[in-house]
Amino acid sequence: MSLKDRHTVMLNSGDPEQKRQEILDYFHASFDIDEKLYETLRFDETFYLRPDRLRHPLIFYYGHTATFFINKLIIAKAIEQRINPAFESMFAVGVDEMSWDDLDQSHYDWPTLAAVKAYRDQVRSLMDRLIRTMPLTLPITWESPWWAAMMGIEHERIHLETSSVLIRQLPHDQVQQLEFWDICPEAGEPPQNQLLAVSGGMVQLGRPKDHPLYGWDNEYGSHAAEVADFMAARYLVSNREFLAFVEAGCYQEQQWWTEEGWNWRQFKQARYPLFWIKSEAGWTLRTMASEIPMPWNWPVEVNYLEARAFCTWKAAQSGKPVRLPTEDEWHRLHDLCKLPDQTDWERAPGNINLAYWSSSCPVDRFQQGDFFDLIGNVWQWTETPIYPFHGFAVHPWYDDFSTPTFDTRHNLIKGGSWISTGNEATRHARYAFRRHFFQHAGFRYVESSAPVVIHDDQYERDSLAAQYCHAHYGPEQFGVPNFQKSCAEICLELMQGRRMGHALDLGCAVGRASFELARGGFQQVTGLDFSTRFFRLAARMQEEGGLRYAFPEEGEIVSFHEVTLAEFGLEQTRQRVQFYQADACNLPEKFRGYDLVLAANLIDRLYSPRRFLSTIHQRINPGGLLVVTSPYSWSEEFTKKEEWLGGYREAGEPVWGIDGLKAVLSPRFRLVGEPLDLPFVIRETRRKFQHSIAELTVWELL
Repeated sequence: MSLKDRHTVMLNSGDPEQKRQEILDYFHASFDIDEKLYETLRFDETFYLRPDRLRHPLIFYYGHTATFFINKLIIAKAIEQRINPAFESMFAVGVDEMSWDDLDQSHYDWPTLAAVKAYRDQVRSLMDRLIRTMPLTLPITWESPWWAAMMGIEHERIHLETSSVLIRQLPHDQVQQLEFWDICPEAGEPPQNQLLAVSGGMVQLGRPKDHPLYGWDNEYGSHAAEVADFMAARYLVSNREFLAFVEAGCYQEQQWWTEEGWNWRQFKQARYPLFWIKSEAGWTLRTMASEIPMPWNWPVEVNYLEARAFCTWKAAQSGKPVRLPTEDEWHRLHDLCKLPDQTDWERAPGNINLAYWSSSCPVDRFQQGDFFDLIGNVWQWTETPIYPFHGFAVHPWYDDFSTPTFDTRHNLIKGGSWISTGNEATRHARYAFRRHFFQHAGFRYVESSAPVVIHDDQYERDSLAAQYCHAHYGPEQFGVPNFQKSCAEICLELMQGRRMGHALDLGCAVGRASFELARGGFQQVTGLDFSTRFFRLAARMQEEGGLRYAFPEEGEIVSFHEVTLAEFGLEQTRQRVQFYQADACNLPEKFRGYDLVLAANLIDRLYSPRRFLSTIHQRINPGGLLVVTSPYSWSEEFTKKEEWLGGYREAGEPVWGIDGLKAVLSPRFRLVGEPLDLPFVIRETRRKFQHSIAELTVWELL
């Protein structure tokens, strides 16, 4: 069977022994084609050159794909013994530079090519033996050690593509054109591009957990969106079409570029696309291993920053709202053209999966519906930074595949290229790169006045905010009930027989008590917090029904969490809860008319607790309740000592927090019942916790 045009493996059906053989064949085909890629390097020394100064030399990637198998199988407990611990550390982690001007100046004492080749052979033998002997039951799910095997295979196929881009950046005399990596012989002038109408509609994205194909974690979950009508270019932007942008001098004119794009252009001194070569004889194009006369009807290959600048220029030329498509718009095109997924192909419907050539081809070669190259030829940049779908969960064996990219700085590419195989060539594939990054990627433009939605819902990584997210929505610690829920339950019990119109949760942090009060019967609840870091998370929970946060476990190790209102039975409260940023010591006038005010663990963090307590009665309805909790952990970091309600001596006698509360509140409030002790636990790290006891007091407005 050919090494090219192979399909990924269906994991949910079939005879187990036939499936074993299918996976074995898929593994060896992946390993073989990876070896053939590196045969294009002309000399052993070429492996140690850095095609891109922000990337490792290719010797790293040659070793990396093999060590990945071992490292993941160890984590999955499919094997117990390593082959070469030193290699499995050295080749474990690649480079994802933070910016185009980052410099990785680390020095590595790389092993010889022969040593890495011998190691790869050992890994191949181990994998062959493992696949032949490991117990197999279907379906293969996330928890199966076979998932780790598939993870390694699909990971190798990703690097087949990314390493081919690096090879393309090597000096031409360091590579050799091989017959296996044949170039498309078709070239000429492109047709005139044109915009075609695309009807809007609903798109549904995301793999279900029982999907039959292997997927990376960011593909799972769900996302639904209504896409507005738009116009889309029939063809990918060709080299000829992009030449007009170059010849208009747009690489030298800042007006077409974003700030990030212009800074990159200035730093790189770019004047035209990376793979174009200009000489006195004219333009040529660098393919993976050759230089050929410019094929003007092939798609241009640029980074996002260049594609975005072209669209800005095109919009000015046409007077129309021209931009890159969003991920949702790309899926709308895909759906309307009724493209089958990879496992249903008899022959690839486009220049993808290495089914035709090892290069791009003319933009009018593969028609798919009314358009061309919706999949294949080159990847297509989108305006959408990658984000997690609802229901996203990190796979524990590869916990940093997606989450580092949920930062709004990695934009999605869609559709695949000529060398996209395996998972990359499937409908659900979601790959994202930094906007200055080069891939076999070009673009199609659209015309639309619909706003681009940026899903700025990356994991909250602020350690303090993550601690509060965990305290509000995480599991109980040491048998201590959830503090926010307990506060709300006590308040609701106190409100029995009283009017439950509007409640105020002061110092609401990330909002759990507010939602609990709404569930308990309040018609409306307002949560206020002075801290933006907390308020925005509470507001996000109310608006989207969920939060994601990265919790510090130990040092640089974090765990990733997603919590939703639905899992606590609070989903139906969202419309009755609102959050605002406000200063409790200086509340705006609009915050008044409350039947209940909850001030949980607030007063010892205020700069003027006395002012707050002496004016809060103005916000409460007659007969309303004020509930105050505090561990009375007074500190001059937050409160001047003269503002402390307790924790000091007066006339030689100790003054406690409860004494100060009575002194300030008694003129306008009646203390209801006796103070209560209410414990709470805040988890700081995996092995460090704060266990505190707050005192809860209830005050009725006279």
